[in-house]
Amino acid sequence: MIVLKAAQEKLLNTLQAVSGIVERRHTLPILANVLIRKTGGQIEFTTSDLEIQVRTVAEFDGDESNYATTVGARKLIDILRALPSEQTVTLSSNQNKLTLQGGKSRFTLQTLPSDDFPLVQEAADFGPAFSVPQKTLKLLINQVHFAMAVHDIRYYLNGILFVAEGKSLTLVATDGHRLALAQSNLDVEIPKQEVILPRKTVLELQRLLKDEDTPIEMRFAGNQAKFSFSGMEFVTKLVEGKFPDYNRVIPKNHKNHFTLGRASLLSSLQRAAILTSEKFKGVRVNIEPGTLRIASSNAEQEEAKEEVEIDYSGDSIEIGFNVTYLMDALANMSQEMIKIELQDTNSSALITVPEQAGFKYVVMPMRI
Repeated sequence: MIVLKAAQEKLLNTLQAVSGIVERRHTLPILANVLIRKTGGQIEFTTSDLEIQVRTVAEFDGDESNYATTVGARKLIDILRALPSEQTVTLSSNQNKLTLQGGKSRFTLQTLPSDDFPLVQEAADFGPAFSVPQKTLKLLINQVHFAMAVHDIRYYLNGILFVAEGKSLTLVATDGHRLALAQSNLDVEIPKQEVILPRKTVLELQRLLKDEDTPIEMRFAGNQAKFSFSGMEFVTKLVEGKFPDYNRVIPKNHKNHFTLGRASLLSSLQRAAILTSEKFKGVRVNIEPGTLRIASSNAEQEEAKEEVEIDYSGDSIEIGFNVTYLMDALANMSQEMIKIELQDTNSSALITVPEQAGFKYVVMPMRI
């Protein structure tokens, strides 16, 4: 039976869209597979890791009868990648094997029964749906994702807080040393919903979202979130726990502030970072009227010094920072100018963008 017949590129793109969450090695072998469910000319591709489930539907040529199976997702993708892009490929089934044919190449793959594939049980109590353009959500995620914790014992920090309330959507990420917040307006008024999306979900959304105005629809339940966009359905478990009160962390009324070019500051920090030690990524920052100085040194007693002119007439402040935390924020922005607000040596710094009121980045100082 011919399951599908398609251009190599179309089938590869469809499989790649759903296969980002698939691990090559899994304690449950079937989770390395993609579930292929054919109903007439329509084929549904589903992958899962028990916490996230991604599904997409595509139209392909092939026999009209219904069929379902599961096959190794990564193997199938690797084979398709190795075939010429303009080639037509055929996937046909025979007993418990799938055969992929393209030109004079032929691959026979082992399958596992579709009934054994563990689908995620969807929540029954999803809240009201709301939408934003895909590019809006992609931008918000890009502006905060780097501040998520990685394998932190405080599991609620290993992800992003989504807060939808009234006509605004706010995303917040923190690892305890820095905090990034980005906000956007919604077209509709919605009741307050607050959820924590896991790190893997955030990175997968970031990969899948397109820079376009087509909408992504979101719905949140007690322990699940559901996203629908570009013919895809994405269901994920949420992180349970209480996210820190981010409003208390964001400094208010810092008396010293200045605006400067993002690119020139980022370049200076990147150069200074070369001579920081591997474990200790600290740089000293001296702010004086008219000048910002950056200095770094390492165990070999090498040192780097950078100087940037600034329009500043406030207090003289010497403060230490983890240079990576500053570079992460600046590298994930696209605006030309940034504003830095400081109080003193021991208080956290606030970085904002003059033309975008919804973005805030807080970074704690470090002792040097």
